[in-house]
Amino acid sequence: MSLTSHPDRLLPADPGTRAVARRLHHAVRDLPIISPHGHVDPRLLLDDAPFTDPVSLFVQPDHYVTRLLHAGGVPLNDLGIGAGPLPQAHARQVWRLLCGRWDLFRGTPVRYWLETALSDVFGISDRPGTGNADDLYDRIATRLAQDSHRPRAMLDRFGIEFLATTDDPADDLTAHAALAEAGLRARIVPTFRPDRYLETAAPGWADTVKRLGAVADTDIGQYHGFLAALENRRRHFIAHGAVSTDHSHADAAAEPLPLAEAARIYARALSGEVLKAEATAFRRHMILEMARMSCEDGLVMTLHPAIARNHHPPTFDRFGPDTGHDIPTQVEFTRALRPLLTRFGTHPGFHLVLFTTDPTVYSREIAPLASFYPSVYAGVPWWFLDNPSEIRAFQRSVTEIAGFSRLSGFIDDTRAFLSIPARHDMARRLDAGHLAELVVAHRLDEDEALDTLTSLVSAQPRKVFKL
Repeated sequence: MSLTSHPDRLLPADPGTRAVARRLHHAVRDLPIISPHGHVDPRLLLDDAPFTDPVSLFVQPDHYVTRLLHAGGVPLNDLGIGAGPLPQAHARQVWRLLCGRWDLFRGTPVRYWLETALSDVFGISDRPGTGNADDLYDRIATRLAQDSHRPRAMLDRFGIEFLATTDDPADDLTAHAALAEAGLRARIVPTFRPDRYLETAAPGWADTVKRLGAVADTDIGQYHGFLAALENRRRHFIAHGAVSTDHSHADAAAEPLPLAEAARIYARALSGEVLKAEATAFRRHMILEMARMSCEDGLVMTLHPAIARNHHPPTFDRFGPDTGHDIPTQVEFTRALRPLLTRFGTHPGFHLVLFTTDPTVYSREIAPLASFYPSVYAGVPWWFLDNPSEIRAFQRSVTEIAGFSRLSGFIDDTRAFLSIPARHDMARRLDAGHLAELVVAHRLDEDEALDTLTSLVSAQPRKVFKL
């Protein structure tokens, strides 16, 4: 049995609409990939070491894969989560588990990404299963040993022109500095992710902030020093090519505090005496400060709140974060962001990209905000919403309210390197299908549809992220 990587996959079923979509997709399918938000480790590209085995590519870094296997009854420790490079015998056993439970991925975008990578990168047309797991493992491992399948070679092969990573403000960014001198075709840049510095009630927060102060060579004993340290590190990131900041907290609220109150809460946090309500108020105040800093230094601000992180404490205790059990919660933007947008919503050059894992929020709040404020862009569906059904719903609801010019362009948001081109291909196909429907409904001419699709792939992310 073969993989279902049909050349018309995801395109509309109606023959006339599909013909238009096919032409549109063909025109953009080979355009360079711009990835303004993701989690690939820059050291992967700096070291350019051969991948050790198929599991280190397809399973260990991809919590989309591991959470579905776990839900199907496969223990995470059997998948080598948190174990680093696996002995070959263990890696082969993990691969057998993946192939043996291929049925768990039916109908999911995960299957699409996996099949696209297997087909396009490794030339595999056989559907994985128990009977061919070892053969597929050996065929992939043979390719991985070749120079053509080392990280930098695949970076070029995938056509990645711009790739943003996600980085701690205290990171010295030496890997990025070295990559900038490595002569790569792709531009690899860091992204400023200050979440843990804004959550004053988190365990070890005071020590975390002291490290920030040391790296910034700034006295963080008082609130104004804390702000100065963050501003210092933002400048450091900009000097290394950063174009954006990334924020994810329990809600989207941004509420100002009087200066004296912010300083008081900060002092209590340093002494380990901050109350939960004070910590929440301080974090909401700091979101406003982050926006203020973006207006001053030009970094694009991306916001993706309302994720209940580490939902299963025993899994977190054993395997740590980012292991598949972060779960979406409801979120509100309109009232929550009003103080921020009152101050900065019409500030020249300020860009705020809003994401959600609450699908009803797109048409109810994000699209209307983006249709008024010149600073606001609707971030595409991501994480639990990065599937064909939700993307199609997003296309219909958001663009009819705000228009295509208010979209962020596609965001792959992945640490699974091989899934980047597969995710972008899926987005291009779905956008081509949506635009083809507008053409056959006589709402757009085909040249307008092509211009729009080309913009979504290339011009729009360049504009939104100031590339």
